[in-house]
Amino acid sequence: MPLTDTATKLNSLGLPKPPAETRVVVAMSGGVDSSVVAAMLAEEGYDVVGVTLQLYDHGAALAKKGACCAGQDIHDARRVAEAMGFPHYVLDYENTFRQAVIDEFADAYLAGATPVPCIRCNERVKFKDLLETARELDADCMATGHYIQRKMGPRGPELHCAADPTRDQSYFLFSTTPEQLDFLRFPLGHLASKSETRALAAKYGLAVADKPDSQDICFVPNGNYASVIEKLRPGAADPGEIVDMDGNVLGKHRGVIHYTIGQRRGLGIGGLEEPLYVVRLDPEARRVVVGPKEALSTRVVPVREINWLGDQPLDSRKEWSVAVKVRSTRPPREALIRPISATEAEVELLTPEEGVSPGQACVFYDTGSSRILGGGWIHASR
Repeated sequence: MPLTDTATKLNSLGLPKPPAETRVVVAMSGGVDSSVVAAMLAEEGYDVVGVTLQLYDHGAALAKKGACCAGQDIHDARRVAEAMGFPHYVLDYENTFRQAVIDEFADAYLAGATPVPCIRCNERVKFKDLLETARELDADCMATGHYIQRKMGPRGPELHCAADPTRDQSYFLFSTTPEQLDFLRFPLGHLASKSETRALAAKYGLAVADKPDSQDICFVPNGNYASVIEKLRPGAADPGEIVDMDGNVLGKHRGVIHYTIGQRRGLGIGGLEEPLYVVRLDPEARRVVVGPKEALSTRVVPVREINWLGDQPLDSRKEWSVAVKVRSTRPPREALIRPISATEAEVELLTPEEGVSPGQACVFYDTGSSRILGGGWIHASR
């Protein structure tokens, strides 16, 4: 007997049913990226539900420009939903956001680390609580405007870098788990440039087509971290000493929270023979430790809380040859991962990096493809 092809045709989101019968929750920040995703899917005939998270004080947010999830952005997301004819909901996640993201951000800075709250927001709020809300709304999947790609591999969905390396957001999404990846979709990851996204926004007649990209951390006005920390943790800006690596006092500082590892400008200790950089922060002693540029070089990076996305378990090998990013703005560099457990490892950078800081992420990439193999958090450096 001839074989009959019983396979069900997959829709553009990789699901085996027509778009009209496929419910998609779109996480809408009010910016052009997520707005285009929602409009695109609505035009394709999907059952779109837009959801925007109110993450911090709505009243204060009204005057805040250049950040997601603020008052104006909620209004913009609602306008897109009205124009494209799909429902839109605003969920109050202020308490969740404060507990899961803002408090840790403040405490990490006070401990001398350089936190990345956008990663924690994706991990603990958007891809956890919001994803569960999407399931409760009987959604078949959740779509976002992130520039990253989800590709099907022999063992299931894989996370890959965006087609446009200048927009790639893989550094901020390394903690996406396989279970989350099964439910998530990233419709913009294959686009060659941001101009394509804006062209689509214009095509759909969206009012946000020319809206500027968000630049700041949403709850940090004008990038002024110190002022936010002072409000959250009174007394955090107590002054102290600037010392060299031998403990000699070189000057005074106006609070450890005003300094970051690798900083050279604004130290106020001129007149020395060679330029000095912040090489370590000691919050308990209220000291800023400075040294020559070569003191910033780091070869061995301890990493924990690892989310591993490889096909075999992380600790199934003694060593993995990968590329890693230790900062979002730096290109991946060759490295070796030596697992200590399933969630902890020592990463050796084949070429030392400067300014590696606790609190930053260390993200792993496959050297032979665009695949992201996971990542973890830098908890110390030497």
